[in-house]
Amino acid sequence: MKNFKHPLMENNFTKSDIDLVVKLLKQKNVILTQSTNVLKFEKAWSKWLGVKYSVFVNSGSSANLLSISILKILDKKKKNIILPALTWSSDVASIIQNNCKPVFVDINLNNLSMNLEEAKKKINKKTLAVFITHAQGFNALTKNFIDFLKRKKIPLVEDVCESHGATLNKKKLGTFGLISNFSFYYAHHMSTIEGGMICTNNKNVYELARLLRSHGMARELSDKKKEIEIIKNNPKLSPKFIFIHPSYNMRNNEIGAVLGLNQLKRLDKNNIIRAKNLKLFLNLINSSKYYTDFNLSGNSNYAFPIILKTLNIKKRDIFEKILSSYNIEFRRGNAGGGNQLRQPYLKKYIRNINVESFKNVERVHFFGYYIGNYPSLTKTKIIKICKILNNIIF
Repeated sequence: MKNFKHPLMENNFTKSDIDLVVKLLKQKNVILTQSTNVLKFEKAWSKWLGVKYSVFVNSGSSANLLSISILKILDKKKKNIILPALTWSSDVASIIQNNCKPVFVDINLNNLSMNLEEAKKKINKKTLAVFITHAQGFNALTKNFIDFLKRKKIPLVEDVCESHGATLNKKKLGTFGLISNFSFYYAHHMSTIEGGMICTNNKNVYELARLLRSHGMARELSDKKKEIEIIKNNPKLSPKFIFIHPSYNMRNNEIGAVLGLNQLKRLDKNNIIRAKNLKLFLNLINSSKYYTDFNLSGNSNYAFPIILKTLNIKKRDIFEKILSSYNIEFRRGNAGGGNQLRQPYLKKYIRNINVESFKNVERVHFFGYYIGNYPSLTKTKIIKICKILNNIIF
């Protein structure tokens, strides 16, 4: 085990990725801001995912913010948005930044995602949407829950930032909700350096996403008949500078799009490897020391989940020291560092909530981890990692 090292992620960019970027940069009069390659990537992503429309933005967090902004434009009265307490901070922040109220639910250990029965109980007349997180490549949805939301006419927003290619009944996650969000951050299944995508089958949502991405300008509409109508209704304004909504600049660029187009070609193959790695990992680690009863159906694993069976903090700290001694990089708390209700930014927004009542989130918060899983990871190295884990005495 001498000189052993296991980072969270190995280089996510190949020589072919870099060669294509260099080729782009060598073009005469090259346009690097949002242009033709962005549109090509959006169309290719939509085809791969199985949706009508996609909008490429500068991060998954921006995708979150724009998605909730769109919901507020569509329904100005309702404010409650149900989401899991184990998620990334930008999911919660996007709700707060749109003057909505986050309503938190606990998770299931077997998929690290929202407890759907608990979510059902928290839906009421004030509910604007359910904002679900498909954590670490696991599917969070069931057909029963999707049908329930349809009957209640509650929009579903899917955070698929860690679960590219994961499925429910062989249909990709990100195709079930009104809106879905993806991240192309460096450590994710594929990368555009920084980047994200908003996906939908709804034309109105698509047009709003295009507007909000680019300052709210009417010229960003793909529906040119609608743009002409807006110009006619605003004769005292320059046709190129009509701002429909107070908005942002969250565009991405041609370099990111070129990377995305190339990485998309190997995404399915890489996902198969990731899922195979996870199965081997869970088969090898000691189930008397670590939780292994995960629901692997349709997964596209992002990282190896580790949940200690011990609830002893001192033993946990020893576990962390041993991982560090072998240069195994880890993150405690899984997605977003564990229970979001414990984070400082939420203190003034959430009051009178017993954080300890979120039992499964609390367990992951204090005794849950993830370590790196990626396509270049060898079977030999997975075996070594599991040997290290199994030799730890609790």
